[in-house]
Amino acid sequence: MDDDMEGGNLGPYQERLRVFPNMRTKPYTPLMFRLLMRINVRVLFVLMLLGFGAIFYIGASTSPIIVFVFSVCIISFLLSIYLTKWVLAKDEGPPEMAQISDAIRDGAEGFFRTQYGTISKMAVLLGLVIFGIYLFRSTTPQQESSGLGRSTSAYITVAAFLLGALCSGIAGYVGMWVSVRANVRVSSAARRSAREALQIAVRAGGFSALVVVGMAVIGIAILYSTFYVWLGVDSPGAMKVTELPLLLVGYGFGASFVALFAQLGGGIYTKAADVGADLVGKVEQGIPEDDPRNPAVIADLVGDNVGDCAARGADLFESIAAEIISAMILGGTMAKRCKIEDPSGFILFPLVVHSFDLVISSVGIFSIRNTRDSGVLGAIEDPMSILQKGYSVTIVLAVLTFGLSTRWMLYTEQAPSAWLNFALCGLVGIMTAYAFVWITKYYTDYKHEPVRTLALSSSTGHGTNIIAGISLGLESTALPVLVISIAIVSSYWLGHTAGLVDESGIPTGGLFGTAVATMGMLSTAAYVLTMDMFGPIADNAGGIVEMSQQPESVREITDVLDAVGNTTKATTKGFAIGSAALASFLLFSAYMDEVASFANVTFKQVDIAIPEVFVGGLLGSMLIFLFSAWACSAVGRTAQEVVNEVRRQFIERPGIMDYKEKPDYSRCVSIVASASLREMIKPGALAIISPIVVGFVFRVLGYYTGHPLLGAKVVASMLMFATVSGILMALFLNTAGGAWDNAKKYIETGALGGKGSDSHKAAITGDTVGDPFKDTAGPSLHVLIKMLATITLVMAPIFL
Repeated sequence: MDDDMEGGNLGPYQERLRVFPNMRTKPYTPLMFRLLMRINVRVLFVLMLLGFGAIFYIGASTSPIIVFVFSVCIISFLLSIYLTKWVLAKDEGPPEMAQISDAIRDGAEGFFRTQYGTISKMAVLLGLVIFGIYLFRSTTPQQESSGLGRSTSAYITVAAFLLGALCSGIAGYVGMWVSVRANVRVSSAARRSAREALQIAVRAGGFSALVVVGMAVIGIAILYSTFYVWLGVDSPGAMKVTELPLLLVGYGFGASFVALFAQLGGGIYTKAADVGADLVGKVEQGIPEDDPRNPAVIADLVGDNVGDCAARGADLFESIAAEIISAMILGGTMAKRCKIEDPSGFILFPLVVHSFDLVISSVGIFSIRNTRDSGVLGAIEDPMSILQKGYSVTIVLAVLTFGLSTRWMLYTEQAPSAWLNFALCGLVGIMTAYAFVWITKYYTDYKHEPVRTLALSSSTGHGTNIIAGISLGLESTALPVLVISIAIVSSYWLGHTAGLVDESGIPTGGLFGTAVATMGMLSTAAYVLTMDMFGPIADNAGGIVEMSQQPESVREITDVLDAVGNTTKATTKGFAIGSAALASFLLFSAYMDEVASFANVTFKQVDIAIPEVFVGGLLGSMLIFLFSAWACSAVGRTAQEVVNEVRRQFIERPGIMDYKEKPDYSRCVSIVASASLREMIKPGALAIISPIVVGFVFRVLGYYTGHPLLGAKVVASMLMFATVSGILMALFLNTAGGAWDNAKKYIETGALGGKGSDSHKAAITGDTVGDPFKDTAGPSLHVLIKMLATITLVMAPIFL
């Protein structure tokens, strides 16, 4: 058998056309798209024109800035359509490649429909709960004076929540839709040229990134302008424009809600399948990764799409939405305190920054071009250096456009030089993003010392590999925390010294300076998401090449792209954690402002020396550890089911190893799909219910002990401690998992004995341990941090 495999003679299984089973009986298209497809093209065109006309009319009635934002977003959507057509015009390769891709696509779309069907039902239920709370909550003096009653406020918040949830779901679908179509085209291109394969993967990721970021920006802009026109903002007796951003918090909560469950469900799916496939296939049976004889291989490849693409699209959508809304709230609050004559520039500034993000990231994406090369790895540039060049182009343009944006939007006669201070805050944020990407790359790329040291530890056994990986993950938290700390303090003081003061002469620009730094960090978000999407597309392409048994030279190209993809996924996770830290700080400040407006008292500090407040902090830290434990154990339990199923098939179908019998791929897909949907509920419910229960319980306790703000203070403490613990835990989990993965990839290049050696087996163990760290618990944590902040904003009235 070994001789046959070496000679490429794999018997009748290889000689006949390999047909891979569909995971669904028919292709799945979301209801929204099915309805649109039934409409006559001319009618649809007229409806689109009317829709665009209505959008621009509402925008023009609000501010010329909104019209600019709408225009840029629509242009970016048109550009994304061009990228889609460019990618889909590429060939799918030989029939066996297309059949594998179809199986992956059907499995991913089937799981997506089931998962998001479950999430949508929970979102509707939560929307009804929010509606009930807002009907019986207290209102702020500003809302009472503007005539915004409880019922109107309830309808607005629920509508914003459901719209945020819907847009987040669409963002996830877009990420998954492109990845399941681009993977086979990257595989086919790898047969011709490594650079062409890289370009297809990047442009496919770019399509998803432009749609996700554009949708986050235009969604908030439409919501803002609609409320502005409907409520008659700034007219006599109506709401002031500085108070309008508070009505948008429901949008951020809806986005966070969907992103959390998408990340949990997708993460459990992908890593349970991956762990099951590796433990039995690689370790027990000694077959290569993505070998067609492994019954769990299709489930593993499906998981890349639902976990890394769909979930990450929803994740970054939520990150941008939360950052924009919190910055708008703080900008409005500062403008109100400083009595700025036209506060719209400070409120709409985040939308302009992200509009420019779409422009500069597009330039970065198109800077990666195909060149003629032989396809031999030694004759082409390192893919990581090519991606880094594109990122450097984006960074330079971000600095220029950010300075332009601050001069345009933040110039005020009260403090003529304030815009320069805020431009420097943005520069701090951009430098922070670059530092995070570099630090994470250093700790997770096998070209650097940490991963090579981790790989070397595999030569002495499984235990030393685990010890080295954990210590690397713990060490990797130090530099990012120092960077975040410097960014927060420096941006705060740049804003504080900008010259904007309130009626008492007290500087008020500190928090807004931090908000501007957060915007600077996310000013290249579209390109960062492009790099992130590149990873799972390259991973899937490698799997298709392996399953279709292409020549070794093709697999070498996809292996290099896959290793680079692991690094880009890790760096973008580090980027997401850093932005989550800054965004959570802003949302925490916005929460304190909202509590102060509802209670009509000053609320600027939280004293952790008060026993109840300290207990709230302990509960916040405990929440992070318990959530992480439940997420990892969910992967472990599901993986056990996969392992048992794969072992059963190898025992009951001994011909699988000789290519005489076909594995039942659909059985493993069914197991991980049902288990991940079941397992995502418990940690997700913990995250939603905990702050509400804690706030309500301590509110009741405060009522009977004469401390009316006790509930709000305990929740604030819980939020602070959860943010700090969550950032450290997420950094540890993401970096350790990424390093373990690339240590295995390094050994697979031929180092330390190469594939099949004892070092390789020990590295597989480390990679298996790190799988739930980096793709389930870690990514879910930074979503959890921001969701805790948005849920406290939405639910603040029940804490008082």
